[in-house]
Amino acid sequence: MRMTPVKLLKKLYFWSTGYSYTNLGRLFLRLFVGIMLLQFGIRQIGHFHDICDTFPAALGMDSATTLIVMIVIEVVCSTFIMFGFITRLMIVPPFVAMVIAEYHILHDTVSTLPYLLDWFQEGYLPIMFLGIYFFLLLVGPGKISVDYFLSLHIIHSDNQSESQLEEV
Repeated sequence: MRMTPVKLLKKLYFWSTGYSYTNLGRLFLRLFVGIMLLQFGIRQIGHFHDICDTFPAALGMDSATTLIVMIVIEVVCSTFIMFGFITRLMIVPPFVAMVIAEYHILHDTVSTLPYLLDWFQEGYLPIMFLGIYFFLLLVGPGKISVDYFLSLHIIHSDNQSESQLEEV
């Protein structure tokens, strides 16, 4: 059975628009954002004594304490996000940290107005993280996550059906 080019294009079109890999996409996004934030934390651990005194103080803490809090957020929360364990709760601390980081970046660039920032300036990095975190807060961790498997375990241990569990 030979397929005509038109039928092949139709089949390719329907395949590209009809199939959805949302859970795999959420896993990829969780792993991506987790690895991206984790590498910041690992670098800060490695250069702790070099940046301890120059790290910006935030929320009434001194530089060293702020750096320690940031390292904990970056390492612990990103690990939990990658595994999809209490994901929505673990997104909140890095989300707040990125809001504070964006404030400091914009606040420290007094000579440059915020609307004149170029794409290569560091102000866009926290905004990228904020966008990803906000998306994950909305859609959740997906079915390829510890959260989903724990939900299944809890539902099955209570002798309830999986219909109780909405799309995770």
